[in-house]
Amino acid sequence: MSDTVVNVMSFDVEDYFQVAAFESTIPPSSWNQLTPRVDRNTEKILGLLAEYNTQATFFVLGWVAERFPQLIKRIANAGHEVASHGMMHQKASAQAPLQFGRDISDSKKLLEDITGSEVLGYRAPSFSFTNDNLWAYDELAKANYTYSSSVYPVVHDLYGIPEAPRFRYTTEAEVEEIPMSTLNLFGKNVPISGGGFFRLYPYCATRSAIRRFNEKEGKPYIFYLHPWELDPDQPRVSGAPLKSRFRHYLNLSKVEGRLSQMLEDFSWAPMNQVFFPGGSGRAH
Repeated sequence: MSDTVVNVMSFDVEDYFQVAAFESTIPPSSWNQLTPRVDRNTEKILGLLAEYNTQATFFVLGWVAERFPQLIKRIANAGHEVASHGMMHQKASAQAPLQFGRDISDSKKLLEDITGSEVLGYRAPSFSFTNDNLWAYDELAKANYTYSSSVYPVVHDLYGIPEAPRFRYTTEAEVEEIPMSTLNLFGKNVPISGGGFFRLYPYCATRSAIRRFNEKEGKPYIFYLHPWELDPDQPRVSGAPLKSRFRHYLNLSKVEGRLSQMLEDFSWAPMNQVFFPGGSGRAH
């Protein structure tokens, strides 16, 4: 295990039918008619983390917390950080300020009521902070969030602020932004933070990228994954665009083994411990 830098392990806790790739096929109004799998998949993650004595940050969707409060309590009681992923997996870029403010306030209160601990962090669904909705930081400040992890500084067809700083920075609203990790190769930011890229790249490439990031930048690498990515037996959704289905189902059977190897190869901790070890990080 490399102990030079302690990296951040994080999970976006949502179910397979709540992803943006299927939003045109499975509207939120139909979610209650489907059988959730997020509870068993999150339990699988908790088991792996316990095996490697590792704590992580869980960005929990409010819809999940309402239905599985005991799961959220188990996450917190195991020493993991519980943070917010909003209530209904709506992109921040698709909401008006008032609607967004209500969403992040409701999810924060819900998670704090369940865990009895302050929620410091927020991650926007689909990394949906863009140059057109930077007012979102003002709403996060009003709701007493300390940090966001909602920006991917890359060029991508669905998200990204390629010119954003690559490392933690303070926004005008005094909310800290902790962006997804990239390697800068030939002047271009290459995404290496996890999710679909973790399934796309061979694990040896991911391991090499993390080591290069730690050695070259000397900063914590930010990793993220979803519980549904450890579930190769999940139901197949028909009707979604071919590109969306390819991205969603690619190499699901390899994720659990790769995650286990990653937990063994590097040192990990929750985001609050890595970036805010002394407390909340800003005055409220």
